[in-house]
Amino acid sequence: VSSRMAALVVSACSTAGRSAVTANLCYRATLEAIALIERDGMMLLERRVDAPVWSFIAGSVEDTETLIEALRREVLEETGLIVSGCQLFGTFTDPTRIISYSDGNVVRFASFAYSVEVESFDSLQVSDESEELRFFLDTELYELAMPATQRPVVERLLSGDRPPHLE
Repeated sequence: VSSRMAALVVSACSTAGRSAVTANLCYRATLEAIALIERDGMMLLERRVDAPVWSFIAGSVEDTETLIEALRREVLEETGLIVSGCQLFGTFTDPTRIISYSDGNVVRFASFAYSVEVESFDSLQVSDESEELRFFLDTELYELAMPATQRPVVERLLSGDRPPHLE
C-alpha cells in the first residue's frame, strides 16, 4: 500500500461485473482508517453521537491525506490522543462492506486497520462526535453492538493469528 494513497471516492452505480449482493446498489466507495488503541489489555472504543453502537476510532481518508495522516487526524479529533506509532493490522476490503445511512447516503468502505501507540493517555477526552469513550476487554467485543463492517476486524483481533491480515 502506497503511503501517499489518496481517498478513493468512486460513483458505483453500474451493475456491470458486480456481485448479486451489490448489483442493485448505488453507492460511493471510500477508504477508512481504523485505530486499534490498546491499554492494559483493553481496547478503546467510542459510542458515537450519530449511531447507537460502539465503534473503533475510525474515519474516512480525505482526498489530500495519506492513510497515516487520516489515522492521526481521526485519533486526535475523536479522542484528543496523539499517535506516536502505528503498524498495519489488516486490510478489510470485502465488497459487501456497505453502510446505508439515515440521510440516504450509501457507502462502501475499504478499511485499513492499524495497531496504534499513543504518546500518553493523559489527554484522552470525549469529542463532540462521541457520547462516550471506554476501554473493553477483548472478550467483551463480541457482545457489543458494533457496526457490521467492523465485525471482521473484531474476528481477526480475537483469532490469535499474527497480523497483518490482508483481504
